[in-house]
Amino acid sequence: MSAQADTAAARRSGRRRGARIGSGLASYAGFVPAIVLLGLCFLVPLGIIVCYSFWETIDYEVVHHWTFSNYTYFFSVSAYVSTMWATLWVAVVATARYVPQRLRVPLLVLVIVPFWTSYLLRVYSWLTILGDQGVLNRFLQWAGITNHPLGVFLYDRPAVILVLVYLYFPFGALTLYSSIDRFDWNQLRAAMDLGASPAQAIFRILVPQIKPGIITAIIFVFIPILGEYLTPQIVGGTGGVMIGNLIVNFFQEAEYTRGAAVSLLIAGFIVVLLLIFRKSLSAKEAYGA
Repeated sequence: MSAQADTAAARRSGRRRGARIGSGLASYAGFVPAIVLLGLCFLVPLGIIVCYSFWETIDYEVVHHWTFSNYTYFFSVSAYVSTMWATLWVAVVATARYVPQRLRVPLLVLVIVPFWTSYLLRVYSWLTILGDQGVLNRFLQWAGITNHPLGVFLYDRPAVILVLVYLYFPFGALTLYSSIDRFDWNQLRAAMDLGASPAQAIFRILVPQIKPGIITAIIFVFIPILGEYLTPQIVGGTGGVMIGNLIVNFFQEAEYTRGAAVSLLIAGFIVVLLLIFRKSLSAKEAYGA
């Protein structure tokens, strides 16, 4: 009787355990379409790129020979490495106070207005501003500052930085707005009344309290700029090339394996940045608590 009771109890326990597992799987059934979509549209292409990055291109044909030469080749060419560093500092520069309450809404509207027009149209509009026959050169000639158009405003690194700041400023501003709007500015004034300099008050009082907003703004601005292609292509010329342009050039020249390797380097760098940013936030800060 004891053995039969133990067997019956084990069966009941097994059924309960199976029911719990089934209930748990059923609760995740709604994620199946998303998992399939993620696998087909992200994981499979990513796996193909990873494989390509370790293969070789010989006579414009991809040879399935596993090697690290694509990665070593990138770091062995000084022009590619310098372009990589240029991309990083352009992203840093382009990522780089309190206003009266009555001006907050109008200024916020001015920040949002650029989203009403096409990204491509906004980039091309800078050609009419910075070009030889653009608004800026025409104004300088009208004011008598110069007798001929100046070509220093376009097709170089400063033009790329200027346009990227213009394009991505709304992302940073809108992200920071909610954090700064909740800040009690009386704390800043109290700190300065107690002897702190304005810089000390900002870095010891303001920055720690709006850190989640700052990190989120950096993620929304810095990381997309790392992969920018269109802006340096249109306004940068040969002097404003960024890593995204190099990747496109590799694929246009049928250097698929090297292009895949550089793409993975950028993707890996972005993942590392995201992990660093995530580690710098506490759990409550990360989820807005």
